[in-house]
Parts: sequence; C-alpha cells; structure tokens
Amino acid sequence: MFTPNAYGLFSMPTLETERLILRRITMRDAKDIFAYSKDPEVARHVLWSAQKELGEAKDYCRFMLRRYHHDQPSSWGIIEKATNRLVGTIGYMDYNEDNNSVEIGYSLARWLWNGGYMTEALRRVIEYTFTAMDINRIEAQHEITNPSSGRVMEKCGMTREGILRQRLFNKGKYVDVVLYAILQSDFDKMKDGK
Repeated sequence: MFTPNAYGLFSMPTLETERLILRRITMRDAKDIFAYSKDPEVARHVLWSAQKELGEAKDYCRFMLRRYHHDQPSSWGIIEKATNRLVGTIGYMDYNEDNNSVEIGYSLARWLWNGGYMTEALRRVIEYTFTAMDINRIEAQHEITNPSSGRVMEKCGMTREGILRQRLFNKGKYVDVVLYAILQSDFDKMKDGK
C-alpha cells in the first residue's frame, strides 16, 4: 500500500481553503458537531439519524479518533475560519486497495447551505487525494431526492455515472442513489486546463 508519509495512507493532514480549515476531529469538537447534527434536515439524506444528545456527538468523536489511530478511512472536521467553529465533516467512507479508489462523503450545517462551502471543501479534498495519495478514482453518491449534493459534485469536476436502484437502506426504506466519480486523468486534464 502506498503511504505518502510516516503516518499512513489516511494521515488526514490539515488542509486549507480560502474560508475553511479541514482538520482531524478532536473531543473538543463534540458541542459543534451536536449543534448541526441535531438538525433533522442535515440528517435527512445521510446514513445517520439526527442526534438527540451531546453524548452521541462525543461517541462520534471517539469513533473518528479510533479510525485515525488505526489508519482507516476517516473524516476531516470542516472549520469555518470566520467563526473557528466545526460546521461539518468531509472524508473517506470507503477505500478499495485493489482498485486504488475511495468513496467520499460529507455533511454541512444547514446555516451554511448554498454558500459554496461544501464545493470549496470537496475541491480541496479531491486535489489532496489525487496529489498526495496513490488513488485513481474518487466516487461519491447522493440520494436521488437530494440533487443539491449532485450539483456540488458536478462543480468539482465529477461525472454522473448513473442511478443505483435501492442501493442503500436508510431510515427504514431502500433508497436510490446517483453515483458520481472523477478519475486521476480527469483531474490532470482540469489542472492542465484542457
């Protein structure tokens, strides 16, 4: 397995954009995570339910810390520079070593929706993944009833590949998802302006 540094493939170094810092989650982030994760609208299209108490956010932080420790696919906390608050997560949901591919997933506080924040974060993660890791393909998916997420993927150069019928069981029902992907060769063409 290719490792870009001494910490392993999923070292999750701090990344930066104009308005955001992407960094490892710590236990101090639990209150911020709970603040946006308790919103049923934020949880509607993801595979977790709206959090009901702070302890659930603390459990999530512990889960991420274990994943960092074991060099497993993990997420960054999305920090809004203007407030220094954690306002979402973005990261690797799955890794296929045989095919050098990863799946990316994300969530964002509702008060920042439609402000270009997730597009900014996803662009940075795509750039990092293709320049620092030996990855050929990045995938992402969204429920068919959440086209806004697909627009984020398209703005980041990902290509819609099709609908996977009833691929996920989410909140008591099977849901169709739309699959997007970007290849290393796609990224190289975008970078070169072709």
